[in-house]
Amino acid sequence: MTTYQDIHKVLDAENAAFAQAHIIQSDAEALEIAAQLSQQFKLNAVLRDTTRELPFEEIEAFSQSGLWAITVPKQYGGADVSSYTVAKIIALFSGADGSIGQIPQNHFYALEVLRNTGTDTQKQKLYSEVLKGARFGNALAEFKTKTAAQKHTQITQVTRGDKQGFEVNGEKFYCTGSLFAHRIPTLVRDANDREYLAFIPSDAQGLQRINDWSGFGQKTTGSGTVKFNQVFVDAEDVIVFDRAFSEPTLVGPFAQIMHAAIETGIARAAFEETLQRVKQARAWIDANVERADQDPLTIYEIGKVAADVRASEVLLKQAAHAIDAAKPHPTTENIAKASIDVAKVRAHSTETALKASSKLIELAGSRGSQRADGLDRHWRNARVHTLHDASRWKYYFIGNYVLNNILPPRRGTL
Repeated sequence: MTTYQDIHKVLDAENAAFAQAHIIQSDAEALEIAAQLSQQFKLNAVLRDTTRELPFEEIEAFSQSGLWAITVPKQYGGADVSSYTVAKIIALFSGADGSIGQIPQNHFYALEVLRNTGTDTQKQKLYSEVLKGARFGNALAEFKTKTAAQKHTQITQVTRGDKQGFEVNGEKFYCTGSLFAHRIPTLVRDANDREYLAFIPSDAQGLQRINDWSGFGQKTTGSGTVKFNQVFVDAEDVIVFDRAFSEPTLVGPFAQIMHAAIETGIARAAFEETLQRVKQARAWIDANVERADQDPLTIYEIGKVAADVRASEVLLKQAAHAIDAAKPHPTTENIAKASIDVAKVRAHSTETALKASSKLIELAGSRGSQRADGLDRHWRNARVHTLHDASRWKYYFIGNYVLNNILPPRRGTL
């Protein structure tokens, strides 16, 4: 186990400083930059996965490109791109490198909570940092509680010198992006069981980031443990969290569509790789054909995967449009519809990513198992990422909605 300070590459984040990033002006510009940058990140994706080399340089380029600020509202200087643009960009990067595609998800999630529950002063401060290139990680989940809903990390009002603020104590796990972050939005509870999101600087005294993520997939997401020992946080850096779900907001469906985009991107990349590998594979002896791409059963399997990948992409677009339609005037009803549309793609993309990545290895033949090619990374990334939520429960919520008109719960894990 190594601490963040032991890692051989040291981020500017350690000094809470960042250079002025490019500011993107439109959806079209965001998509153009994402297309170019994702192709660059694809070049060494296999090597990073094999050696678990954390992508510090790539993440710096990613945020400096302006892509990490694309959801900042226009009145605060951002492009405020559509949910569909965000989904397409995350899918692009996830196809290039499943780990890199996941890293900004919690950053955008924190910005969406800020949009809904932060004060104008808090928005001006934090959005300004993001426009300059700041990255937010996350410290939401806990590993040592009886259920995922339980949270032990506490926040307490304190006074230090002449400064009023809060103290945070606790421990978090699966803190995606925390090793690359300038701030770590941390989910905390007070003595009255109210939940808040504390945007804690990553170099705060008493905060420890531990590089101990050992999952067999999503190996370079910068996830791991974050510990808080009497960490002081300014009052202006703490925003209400629970109201994002007790009231009708788009925080839940927006969070979930990004997860669906990760899986959809992995599925598309695995499928495109399959087409190339089948061209190189040997035909099965019983097919009585010269090439694998002439094998009728291979062609049949390719057709099934092609239909599934395209279906996930269409469902992703439909869900994003539902979110954007509800955005101007969110209500209980249109939030529920958006949540159900997102649940549909989330369930479907889970199955499609696993199927497409498995079929890649199957149809590539024995050559597809060679470690140097890294074809298994798509399946490993998909399998680990899909564990965020159980697709079986998504089908339950969808069925209960269409059959009994029962609205789904409002939370970030639907």
